[in-house]
Amino acid sequence: MSELFRSTATEIHARLKSGEISPLDCLDALEARIAAVDSKVNALPTLCFDRARAHARDLMKKPMAERGVLLGLPVPIKDLSDVAGVRSTQGSPIFANRIAPTSDVMVTHLEKNGAIVYAMSNTPEFGAGANTFNEVFGRTLNPWNTSRSAAGSSGGAAVALATGTAWLAQGSDLGGSLRNPASFCGVVGMRPSPGRVAASVASKIDSTLGIEGPMARNVEDLALLFDAMVGEEPADPISLPSDGTSYLKAARSGWKPKRVAISRDLGISPIDPEVAGIVMKAARKFEEAGVIVEEAHPDFHEAMECAQTLRALSYAVGMRGLLENHRAQLKPEVIWNIEKGLALTGAEIAKAEAQRGAMFQRARKFFETYDLLLCPTTIVPPFPVEQRYVTECNGTKFETYVDWLLIVSAITLVACPAISIPAGFTRENLPVGIQLIAGPRGEARLLPAARLLEAMLGLAALVPIDPRQMPG
Repeated sequence: MSELFRSTATEIHARLKSGEISPLDCLDALEARIAAVDSKVNALPTLCFDRARAHARDLMKKPMAERGVLLGLPVPIKDLSDVAGVRSTQGSPIFANRIAPTSDVMVTHLEKNGAIVYAMSNTPEFGAGANTFNEVFGRTLNPWNTSRSAAGSSGGAAVALATGTAWLAQGSDLGGSLRNPASFCGVVGMRPSPGRVAASVASKIDSTLGIEGPMARNVEDLALLFDAMVGEEPADPISLPSDGTSYLKAARSGWKPKRVAISRDLGISPIDPEVAGIVMKAARKFEEAGVIVEEAHPDFHEAMECAQTLRALSYAVGMRGLLENHRAQLKPEVIWNIEKGLALTGAEIAKAEAQRGAMFQRARKFFETYDLLLCPTTIVPPFPVEQRYVTECNGTKFETYVDWLLIVSAITLVACPAISIPAGFTRENLPVGIQLIAGPRGEARLLPAARLLEAMLGLAALVPIDPRQMPG
């Protein structure tokens, strides 16, 4: 049983369904694996195995048909979403000792669908920034080379998957926060269409920028978790009712795109030449399956200005009170983002919303011609963990801590589902991810296409790994 962590989530799911193993066996295997490796990477700083085992025992009293989609598969929750009775810090000294009184709607929904929560995964303070470190728990390290960043903000989730301390993991994404760490850690992460996954409303009730999504070691496993995440919840006014689609069945359907577009930079971002080469080579693999591959992308020329404005607005709406009452305990990047949002004029906000609308319409039109758009997930390979963020790329210097994320932020703006899967490795044996994007609400096409490319690239079975402690 101690070797269960090496199995895929769908394999574990099948063994749970047959009764060969129990959710308690899964928890025992994960606890042993965490004890063996997590001290080397710091992915899951908060554990709640007593709560998990109690939940598992309650679930096991039910007939198999009533145990939900996941049948008791364990899932860690990113430390931005509350889990009742568990330390939930948001990576902030302000909430360092907070015990959540109730669970986020997303967590409750997952538990109703058979998930067992056993840990909280590490995240940057309030999820701000694509390098996972905070003043409460410290840095999360990349298992491919522990001197490198795991990206973020779902860095703990990605590292847990890569090291075998999770089969499935929940993440969230505004500026690529689950796609970036998937790329850096050699796993899979999908940002769904807004509304697919319900979550608790903290401030803005109709936010479509930051959303929850699934992460896993391969596309099939991710689709299994996505099936447990989708669905309407009254507490989330934009949540969509399930239409009965099984995304795991969709992933396995064999659907193949006819025509895809590929782009090394979406026309808006510098790119590390080695990363670009790896991604473009991976994208061309589709030609071996008879797919037409052409270089093209929608017009995203307003993306930087629009993303900066709307991101800042979201920080101002959600975190103004923290700035007023706890300024000394906030990291400088968060302070900058809140203050930028508070200084916005009505004209600037109106312009950004109009820009977003125009980009959405152009993207929607683009996907009338192309089934998918492929591009890099991140513009650089994993960087030294001591570096707070990427400050330059291929001769271009960045002004802010989020400028280097534009290649994923642009996709956030047009509300398209996007998945990152492993594309290859650099000369230093560091993972590089490729981002596959479908038209709005196109997950049922995105997943089988990603599974097809995953199979052709043959990289999914490389995880889990033991952490590799290498010099910088």
